[in-house]
Amino acid sequence: MKQRTGRLYFIDAMRAWAILMMLQGHFVDGLLDNSFRDDANWAYATWKYFRGITAPVFFTVSGFIFTFLLTRTDRIGKNNPRVKKGLKRGVQLLLIGYLLRTNFGGLFKGHIYGGFYLVDVLHCIGLSLIGIIIIYLVSYRSIKYIFPSLLLVISLLLFLLEPQYKALSYSFLPEALANYFTRANGSVFTVIPWFGYAAIGGFLSTLFNRFKDAKHLYIYTISIASIAGLWLIYKSSAFFVNMERWTGLELFKGVYSNNYLFIRLGDVLLVFAVFMLLRRLMENKTLLKIGQSTLSIYVVHFIILYGSFTGMGLYRYFNHSLAPQVVIPCAILFMFICTFIALQYEKYKETIKGLLLTLRKYFWEHLKAWYRMGIQLLKRR
Repeated sequence: MKQRTGRLYFIDAMRAWAILMMLQGHFVDGLLDNSFRDDANWAYATWKYFRGITAPVFFTVSGFIFTFLLTRTDRIGKNNPRVKKGLKRGVQLLLIGYLLRTNFGGLFKGHIYGGFYLVDVLHCIGLSLIGIIIIYLVSYRSIKYIFPSLLLVISLLLFLLEPQYKALSYSFLPEALANYFTRANGSVFTVIPWFGYAAIGGFLSTLFNRFKDAKHLYIYTISIASIAGLWLIYKSSAFFVNMERWTGLELFKGVYSNNYLFIRLGDVLLVFAVFMLLRRLMENKTLLKIGQSTLSIYVVHFIILYGSFTGMGLYRYFNHSLAPQVVIPCAILFMFICTFIALQYEKYKETIKGLLLTLRKYFWEHLKAWYRMGIQLLKRR
């Protein structure tokens, strides 16, 4: 929907939906007792399936929004202000990702726990933004053709080759770097294949940008997204079976034997179609604020659930120990609390930042004074 501000409200609504689903997904998955995890139970199986949609949607929407903003300006290449902002944002997400996995108790003991080096969603999204910028910088002279083509080709290659690079051990890399490519050490996400979803989102945004003034834009996009999504979910596996028969390449066997990437891409397209269809209902101010505050919500939820900085989160005390009767209402409460705290932070963010800056200056001045006093004492001796 073309808004007066140029903002696509249905995208913010999708982000809000994805972050709320992530909150309840992490809470339930972390605290639900293992005895209730029964795939034969339709309620659990349904919840599990929809939980699996959350991350692909979040990565795709992140790539869509960033690329939409990157390509809508008339300034191109290094002169595009979004390049610098994107690089800064990417590095910021990486640093926040590591900060959330820092245990200050261990640091005070001179020890860094192994969990610090694990890679999570923030690391991967940060690198995805940087990756999109690199692709943009090498192809911006043909922003209409080469740039979107590269995004699409890279996404398809990452999805098709996933069985190949997933089997690698990456033992030749330091563990901190290997964690970006393998989950063997405990990483929740890896930059490959997840960058593929961000790149697909970027590809979709370039198409949306190009045809945003078309008269029947949403009629076509909803129809195409729905058809493509349903085909990927129900027919893509059979397609890869036939491709293996026709070509004899083992590559396609590896894809259809565990075809979750393309099926999840189909789910993403259907989610896009639903939110575009209901776009006129997506202008609730609170919903849009949630969609625009996903980083703050993510940080708050990580601290409360996983105990960032202290190690004393809900996961530590209730890990896989609660019954559904307790988990479900508590998950709803958890969503509300995390969202409320994050929105309050966003409301007073400038004031809080100013206070923190003042405190930093105060402690820095005192630290320098103590340092000078120590030097003087040493000279007297």
